[in-house]
Amino acid sequence: IEKCAWVCEYYAEHAEGFLADEVAATDASRSYVAFRPLGVVLAVMPWNFPFWQVFRFAAPGLMAGNAAVLKHASNVVGCALAIEAVFREAGFPEHVFRTLVVGSGAVRAVIRAPQVRAVTLTGSGPAGRAVASAAGEALKKTVLELGGSDPYVVLDDADLAATVETCVNSRLINSGQSCIAAKRFIVVDAIREEFEARYTALMATKRMGPPLEGDVDLGPQARVDLRDELHDQVVRSIDRGARVLLGATVPEEPGAFYPPSVLADVRPGMPAYDEELFGPVAAIIAARDESDAVRIANDSAFGLGAAVFTRDLDRGERLARDALHAGACFVNAFVKSDPRLPFGGIKESGYGRELAAFGIREFVNVKAVYVR
Repeated sequence: IEKCAWVCEYYAEHAEGFLADEVAATDASRSYVAFRPLGVVLAVMPWNFPFWQVFRFAAPGLMAGNAAVLKHASNVVGCALAIEAVFREAGFPEHVFRTLVVGSGAVRAVIRAPQVRAVTLTGSGPAGRAVASAAGEALKKTVLELGGSDPYVVLDDADLAATVETCVNSRLINSGQSCIAAKRFIVVDAIREEFEARYTALMATKRMGPPLEGDVDLGPQARVDLRDELHDQVVRSIDRGARVLLGATVPEEPGAFYPPSVLADVRPGMPAYDEELFGPVAAIIAARDESDAVRIANDSAFGLGAAVFTRDLDRGERLARDALHAGACFVNAFVKSDPRLPFGGIKESGYGRELAAFGIREFVNVKAVYVR
């Protein structure tokens, strides 16, 4: 919630500057670029961060002069209605932000509605393809923030104590249910055994249980069927040769719980290598050296976030800037969204950007004005 307030404050302070006319020198007496609102933008949002992901779009979108309609995930309708109430209580006109309590089957019709001028979606690859297809048929702008299988590259000169702590914390964010959580840990051979031992030991200390009990590090998965899909990916990876260092079993207690789990010897052809594991399962992948680690990191259909760990900051920055194929690359830190930085991916992680100046300009008419 505090982060939602931060993004609102950020755009309240910076939106006017981001949207200011930009002079363009031509043969005209006056020429410039103006940024004007598009109109109504449909936002299709997921359940895993039900407030932040909406405000990440809504704050810049509304400050740009657009209106918004929200189709939230069916299991967080209460959050969607609470967000609508917040905007109304803040003094926004009644219909500037509205929540649609409809199923996924109604989204295509909403996209086709002439009042809707653009669509943004955060969600799965199949959902993104469906929305992009419907919007394409209607010739409407889209921004898609889809899944990720973020690689964390651990080099031979990394500070292992700090690296392991960061990697474990990133893997367990929101019980592992985050598109930008660390998922693939690509470790050079010189330190791989020590990393595996340290990582597994720290993961083993993490307590699973009902969040309201307190002193709990991770709660249940969102639904039992999602937990079962995750376990199926784990089982198929083990059947193809992955080695279990921790967890990888479904608990006997009721609920959608899944324990902190670590798989080693992960290779291409395994779900833990090829797919996104949306839960608290770490995949450790061996690399010969830096060059091989970068190759493995980029050997993915996804390109949302990535991180590199090294004591040599120049080395890390070079890899982050020039070598890793992702929309956000961090050095010695876990990947996170920040209102001051653009957020989004490449490849099957989507297209377009949210946040910063780039995010507020996604849903505007970039208008050329020429005065002879």
